[in-house]
Amino acid sequence: MNYGVTAGSIASVVMPGGRAVSWPICVGIVPPLANQRLNRVADFELAEALAHASATVPVCQVLTGLGGVGKTQVVAALARRLWDARRVDLLVWVTAASRTAILTGLAEAAARVTGVEDTDPERGAGRFLAWMTEPRHHRWLIVFDNLDEPRHLTGLWPPDHPRGHTVVTTRRRDSALTIGRRVIDVEVFTPQEAATYLRCTLAAHPHRLDGADELAADLGYLPLALAQAATYILDHGTRMTCARYRHRLADQRRRLADLAPDVLPDQHRDTVAATWALSIERADRSTSAGLARPVLEIVALLDPHGIPLAALTTKSTIAYCGTRLGMRIDDEDLDDTVQVLHRFALLTIDESTNTVRTHGLLQRAVRDAIEPARYAALVVAAADALLEMWPPVARDLHLIQLLHANSTALGGNAAGHLLDAAGAHPVLLRAVRSLDEVGLVKEATAKLVTLHEGCLRVLGPDHLDTFAARGMLAYLWGKAGDHRGAAEGFERLLADQLRVLGPHHPDTMSARAGLAHWRKRMGDLTGARIAFE
Repeated sequence: MNYGVTAGSIASVVMPGGRAVSWPICVGIVPPLANQRLNRVADFELAEALAHASATVPVCQVLTGLGGVGKTQVVAALARRLWDARRVDLLVWVTAASRTAILTGLAEAAARVTGVEDTDPERGAGRFLAWMTEPRHHRWLIVFDNLDEPRHLTGLWPPDHPRGHTVVTTRRRDSALTIGRRVIDVEVFTPQEAATYLRCTLAAHPHRLDGADELAADLGYLPLALAQAATYILDHGTRMTCARYRHRLADQRRRLADLAPDVLPDQHRDTVAATWALSIERADRSTSAGLARPVLEIVALLDPHGIPLAALTTKSTIAYCGTRLGMRIDDEDLDDTVQVLHRFALLTIDESTNTVRTHGLLQRAVRDAIEPARYAALVVAAADALLEMWPPVARDLHLIQLLHANSTALGGNAAGHLLDAAGAHPVLLRAVRSLDEVGLVKEATAKLVTLHEGCLRVLGPDHLDTFAARGMLAYLWGKAGDHRGAAEGFERLLADQLRVLGPHHPDTMSARAGLAHWRKRMGDLTGARIAFE
């Protein structure tokens, strides 16, 4: 079936002053369905929405979501089902990348249904809208695919009609686009859907499925990323498996674009990275002086599952973005930018938890585009923002867990900039202390052992930050019940600090107090008295 031309004739009429019109009519090219396409929740939601549309229920459906989740495929599957079942007499598919493209598509539809050609697309679009308002028995489906700017549809929305339906796919979430219309959020695959997709796509080569579940998780279950990864795996010899692709994906020296196949599957035009680059560019143009990218750079280093909303308006974030753009900005500019990123589906704001979420691969694409010379300053800015968020005393367990998840993610993306020749960033020790404050002594100790080893390796044994890590480690031993181990740890630390810092340095005095405290706790009152003296 050719979905780009008239697909049959159930009636033929001649309009006054025009050519013969044959029904049913299909205008535009309905995209082909992807290989191994799966029916998903959004498919059922859209079909149900159209089935129950009425005078009181919106007859216009807006499918929104991140680039690469498969919005177009959901609507294409619906359009093909309706057309094949002869449940629509008119199917119009408009690629809504610009107002000109929309006008041209509607004008073509006008010519097909009225038999009259208009040289002016604006007049033709108006003729088509007027035609749809007339009482007719024709059933129609109008699709505006990949709407980039809601304003491009101003004055061009099809009318509500009991026998007609309008569906829009877009990455945008503007209220002007969604109010009064049924909104369907298209999400990424579920883990089960992702596993099924990979098994079906790689079925002829079962050995390539090694590590498939883990790869699906690494790709954040994004349909477009899974399709490109599967094609890459098939194109790169019999030794290439999901596990080997995961290894390449984890290699930070490789850019996300390097892991796309030479020929994209399912007639995709862009790689995952290019798909999002376009969204970021448009979001940048919609913000004050291009603030979208700097904010996303901060976001790209943190936990994709939940970033404190307030972290994106801290003094540190303001300073970084202002320096990055060479201009003065304030927290209101950043508030507005976060809202823009939400409208472009690059972030999702969760008002119930005051957090934002994003996709891990989007973060990777943003990090790939960061100039190496700016990376260190960006890491420090993100760490400073988290440090500003950390309360003096850890009482809110949810906030502490959130900050820990973000500091852990930052550590994984920091590329050594949180612990370098200049020292350890204070957020590293603050994270450990807060674990102790909420009673997670074992977890704090494990995290501190890793930090101490890093300090030894990078800073050497006699650096102040190395001493600080040793002192806190000895304290945690005592907190866990090993009073003797704590006392001996402080005794060794004191000896080294006396040698390097001298007897009057505050850190030396602190180590002496720690030694006295834990000697007392282990029952050595004489040793404690001597240390206190």
